[in-house]
Parts: sequence; C-alpha cells; structure tokens
Amino acid sequence: MKREELYYVLSEQQKDFHKEEKFIERELTNKALSFIRLKLPIIITGLRRAGKSTLLKILKKELKLKEKECIYIDFNDERFVNFEVEDFQKILDFLNEQDYSKKCYFFLDEIQEVEKWEKWINRIKDEYPIFITGSNSKLLSKEISTVLTGRSINLSLYPFSFKEFLKSKRINIDEFKIDLGLQARLRKEFLALLSLGGIPKAIIENDKRILKELYENIIYRDIIKRFTQNLEKPIKEISIYLLSNISKELSIRSLSKTIKIKNLSTLKSILDTFEKAFLFFFINKFDFSIRKQIQNPRKVYCVDNGLVTNSGFKFSQDKGKMLENLVFIELKRQNNEVYYFHEKKECDFVVREGIKIRKAIQVCYELNNENKEREVNGLLEALEKFKLHNGLILTYDQEEEIKIKNKKIGIIPVWKWLLE
Repeated sequence: MKREELYYVLSEQQKDFHKEEKFIERELTNKALSFIRLKLPIIITGLRRAGKSTLLKILKKELKLKEKECIYIDFNDERFVNFEVEDFQKILDFLNEQDYSKKCYFFLDEIQEVEKWEKWINRIKDEYPIFITGSNSKLLSKEISTVLTGRSINLSLYPFSFKEFLKSKRINIDEFKIDLGLQARLRKEFLALLSLGGIPKAIIENDKRILKELYENIIYRDIIKRFTQNLEKPIKEISIYLLSNISKELSIRSLSKTIKIKNLSTLKSILDTFEKAFLFFFINKFDFSIRKQIQNPRKVYCVDNGLVTNSGFKFSQDKGKMLENLVFIELKRQNNEVYYFHEKKECDFVVREGIKIRKAIQVCYELNNENKEREVNGLLEALEKFKLHNGLILTYDQEEEIKIKNKKIGIIPVWKWLLE
C-alpha cells in the first residue's frame, strides 16, 4: 500500500473516530479499563452488531484521550484492500511523523483482515496499550482470542443487558424499588426485551429488519462460507432447528437423522462454528465425570431473543423458553461456568465456581398448581446434591420466599434479578 494513500486513510478514520457522539454506556467498559494496568493486548470479541466498534469509542471517551494520544484503525475499510504485512511499520511511521504520544493507545477494529497481524501486535504490545475487536468469516470471535493465547486479555461483549436496554430508553432505574409506577414501566420494558432482544442498533433505531439482516449475515458470511457449497441447505436447516429448540436437549445423532447429514464430524464442526460466531451456545449436563458430560446430550441457547423471535419462532408459543434463554445469556455475560442438572428431576442451571457448584437456578414463566411441585422438587434435588442451602426460582412476575426441607428458595421476577 502506498505510503501517502495509507496516511490519507488513517487521517480520515481519525476524524470519524473523534466525532462527538452520545453513547449508551456498556457494562463491560469498566472491566476493560481495569485490565490496562496488566500491559497486555485486550481483545473484545462477540456477535456481529453487538457494539464492539462503539465500545472502542466509549473506552476512548472514558480514558479522556485527545487526538494525538490514540489511533483508531478499521482494517475492514475497503481502502485497506492492498494492505500488506510491511505496511504495519508505516503505521508506526505515521505516528512518529504526526507527533503522536509515545504511549499512544491503539484501537484496532477487524484486525483479522490482515495476515500475520499477531506478529505485529506481539512486537508492539510492550510499548503501547492495545484494544482489539473483530469477527468475520476469516477469523471468528473466539478464534481471534486463541491466536494470542497467554499474551492477551480476552473479554466477550454481548447484546444489551436489561440495564443497558433501559439506558437506551432513557429510564433511570435508581428508584425502582420504591416507585410503583416505575416498576410497572420496567415490567413493560422487560416484556419488550424478552421479545425484541438487545441488538443495539435494532433497539436504538426500532427496526426489526436489522435483526433479519444480521441473522442472514452470520449464516452466510460466518457459517456457510466456511463449508462446501452443498452444505448451504443443511446449515440453514440446522439453524432453524436450533432456533426452534431453544433450551431443549440436543442429540447429535437425532439431529443427524433430521437434517440428513450422515457425517457426524461435519455436523459437530458446523455446530462448533455456530458457537464460535457467538450465535448459539451449548451447555453440558453436569457430571463429576468429564467423560459422562461429553456423552450426555447438550442444551442449546441463542445469544439474543430477538434473533429467535424474528427468524420464524413464535414468541407466544413458549414465553417460558424465552425467559430461560434470557437468564442463560445473563449468566454468560457474568462470565459464569453454566451447566444443567438432571437426575430423577431437572434443574435448569447450576453454576460452577472452581471445583464446586455454588448456585442452582430454576426458570419458569409462572409458578402454578400444575408445575409448582415439579419446579420446586427439581431445584431441591440440585440443592441437596450439591449441599446448597439457598436456591432461586426466576419467574416473569412472581415474588415470595419459601422454606422447605431446611432449604430457602427465593422466587424473584427475572426483571428484578437483572437489576440487582
């Protein structure tokens, strides 16, 4: 790439990066800032359109960086099409010639577009604070973080949480515990989140078409592009199957028969790619034996409810499954190691910390005469198995506390749990 051409593109990108804008503050911001002191590249991964590029601008704002104290580079810019490995040095030359700070912050977007980028990062990481984001068919989010294993901090950005969703609606939640009117508004907004999901641009612009476009981008650009052309139809069928079976157990062999992919290795590779693209997640049934964990069916969840409801799934069919999916994503956002538990009865989620299970959580839209015994007993079995004293049942809008068999079970609306 010609030096003058590269310098021009870099200068133009800085103008856009430093424009005055209003942002919805993200919960990951403080965590990302806290790792700067470790002097390692910070890699922010996540779903397409989750707000990774915007987060870079938020970080710049929080750090109060002036124009010559940071540089932003979007390697997905079509003007970088002729960028080659030796051009990395020209970026450093640009900083020197333009009198940038010697401790200039690097904000690097879609860096996987350039080959051997990791060698450059490894060369400069001791001199500059570095933030990296990116995800596309060349290198999916989770793969970016593995390239610099042991030499980077890896963080995952998810779609809006309920708190972030409310911030986008300019709702102040500080007084929700004592303001009954605000509580009614929060329940209404929570129902919207439950159905619409939290993709930032779709929420801010109030446009569901963005969800459809995002879903198709992931399927075609992140998944299908990685496999042979004759797998396009099966991959689409798998994605629809998964969207229609959120929170259910998934058997590889039964899915193979349904989709008519005989090669189980190919099918597993497709599912793995879905997970690397942050579209679907698969959790194991908890067992102290790793071998049994692998042998048992896994459960499937989607990164965003909006992608489920806007891709053929009818929200009214099972609000309980959508509620469970939302709880799972929040547990993932909190960086929990999550399993499901099933022996004689079933508990939706158990959370492992270290070598022990520390939490057991049951999710149902409404506790009633038909399901209360099943839900409570499933939770109790998990509490007794892991010697826990307290358990949690998350519902749409019920709240109480019950004591049974020396165990305390809190029943809490999911919307309140998300705000605590």
